[in-house]
Amino acid sequence: MAELLERCHRLGSDPRNTNYAGGNASCKATGIDPVTGESVELLWVKGSGGDLGTLTEDGLAVLRLDRLRALTKVYRGVEYEDEMFAAFDYCLHGKGGAAPSIDTAMHGLVDAVHVDHLHPDSGIAFATAADGERLTKECFGSRVLWVPWRRPGFQLGLDIAKVKREHPEAIGVILGGHGITAWGDTSEECEANSLEIIGTCQEYIDRHGRPEPFGAVITEYQPLPEAERHARAAALLPIVRGLVSTDRPQVGHYTDSDVVLDFLASEKHPALAALGTSCPDHFLRTKVRPLVLDLPPTAPLDDVVRRLKELHAAYREEYRAYYERYADETSPPMRGADPAIVLVPGVGMFSFGKDKQTARVAGEFYVNAINVMRGAEAISTYQPIDEREKFRIEYWSLEEAKLRRMPKPKPLATRVAFVTGAGSGIGKAIAERLASEGACVVVADVKAEAAVEVAAGIGSTDVAVPVTVDVSDEEQVRAALEQAVLAFGGVDLVVNNAGLSISKPLLETTAEDWDVQHDVMARGSFLVSKAAARILIDQGMGGDIIYICSKNGVVAGPNNIAYGAAKADQAHQVRLLAAELGGYGIRVNGINPDAVVRGSGIFASGWGAERAKVYGVPEEKLGEYYAQRTLLKKEVLPSHVAAAVVALTAGDLSLTTGLHIPVDSGVAAAFLR
Repeated sequence: MAELLERCHRLGSDPRNTNYAGGNASCKATGIDPVTGESVELLWVKGSGGDLGTLTEDGLAVLRLDRLRALTKVYRGVEYEDEMFAAFDYCLHGKGGAAPSIDTAMHGLVDAVHVDHLHPDSGIAFATAADGERLTKECFGSRVLWVPWRRPGFQLGLDIAKVKREHPEAIGVILGGHGITAWGDTSEECEANSLEIIGTCQEYIDRHGRPEPFGAVITEYQPLPEAERHARAAALLPIVRGLVSTDRPQVGHYTDSDVVLDFLASEKHPALAALGTSCPDHFLRTKVRPLVLDLPPTAPLDDVVRRLKELHAAYREEYRAYYERYADETSPPMRGADPAIVLVPGVGMFSFGKDKQTARVAGEFYVNAINVMRGAEAISTYQPIDEREKFRIEYWSLEEAKLRRMPKPKPLATRVAFVTGAGSGIGKAIAERLASEGACVVVADVKAEAAVEVAAGIGSTDVAVPVTVDVSDEEQVRAALEQAVLAFGGVDLVVNNAGLSISKPLLETTAEDWDVQHDVMARGSFLVSKAAARILIDQGMGGDIIYICSKNGVVAGPNNIAYGAAKADQAHQVRLLAAELGGYGIRVNGINPDAVVRGSGIFASGWGAERAKVYGVPEEKLGEYYAQRTLLKKEVLPSHVAAAVVALTAGDLSLTTGLHIPVDSGVAAAFLR
């Protein structure tokens, strides 16, 4: 088993060998029956939904080989594949480990100690070539055999086992429309055979392939310069995200790799894209085919938006017709008619999913599909499996069952949050809490290192990304929100938290003190809300803008003129924007914290010392002092403010806008009237 995991990690870490969560590997060895104490032959195989590159022991399914192979005696044919998959549960050893995948039969029935099943681009190029069988024979002779397309399952396992039995000299097979399978008596031999098939396929393509497999370059579809390309992508992504979220909200991912841009600049790309992908792993992630814009990147933006809306409406009609052509009384309900992949010549690819990882992986799979099409067109003609077979995979009851086993999404799943001042204190707590509730988070702060540290602490770039921004600078705000759009496809939830305070009496407060606080809080909130509102309106998905205001915007305190006035400005922005943006489904609310001392960037920057001096208490006792003057006698923490943000945005207060929530442990003078 240790050898198996090491092999999986090596194979799965190289995208030339297989895609994310694609393929599987196995080994056979003896174990002890926990009941009889007798030795039994077992199969360890990657379980359903796992990823080879990161596989652990917990991700392996463990089955009794004698029971698995005995299923051949009760197999009733391809019409009964589903009952064979259900029978795997009766073959499990002990607790069985992970849930077995549909490819388990392939590994158990093939008479080899070690088996790999992979989805390499070069191998699938052979598998999807119109004359793939001839090419396989020409390239490998009898060392690697051809197995015609067969939906994954028990019969495919029988087919491969028969090839292995009848051709002892063979090291593996190419599976029509699908991928490759290799085997060996040792883990090293199996891995070497897998790599030989992958490398030999690629060498054949490199040696015999035509130089321009996608045809001539379309001059007007050439990529825009990078800065223009990203600006056009940022302008289009929120609109496209809103369109593809017609059935359910989606998170987006943007790719402008050379592979994508070169494909979209070629004359064959419309016809090839229309054929769709072939490998089951590919089109389960990317849908049956992408939506392809048929305008050059220099077309006026309004024309592009209008055309995208027309193409989206047509895509939905065509997808519904596809479903209705092949669905029967046993088919699961249609899961949604929106595309997962949108291709924009000269700009790149937008991919979408229920979270950032799903969206990113969908894009990676379509890059795999482009590589497959290039290889197949280089040595033959790309010919994926037919549409009916694609439907049988996409709406397979076993696939539906796997989807139903997935955990319930978190309250803020699919939502993209942009939090200013998130490098410390309240903003950090808000960013962390929103991410824990399922949101993708853009950690925005004027201090680059702080933003990077907080984002890294939250998780990978699939969950949080840092941006550096001075919210008082309009161009920086625009650029920061553009980064948010390019990272996650749009923005849904904006938290205006950036702030600072300079505590001085009126006569000591300078015009500079006044300006810097109003620039960050009053002007900064205005600029962020304005730039974000454009995105929210383009998306057409509603959204939330939250202002972290203050008790000081309601209650007059000593030596606090500039800060209190700036907070009062923010408080009224909430009311004004709630009234203006409600027609777009955008809710605007405020939170009025007080005395959030612990972890606060404002208090740590000198404000705490000033307020402690005003109230005549030691600075380290300031939080306790504030708590004792409240009705509840409890200290207010950043986490309490973060909880209020979640309460306003996670769905329970869906019809609330224009509200200010006090988070102050009870300050009677700040009660809103």
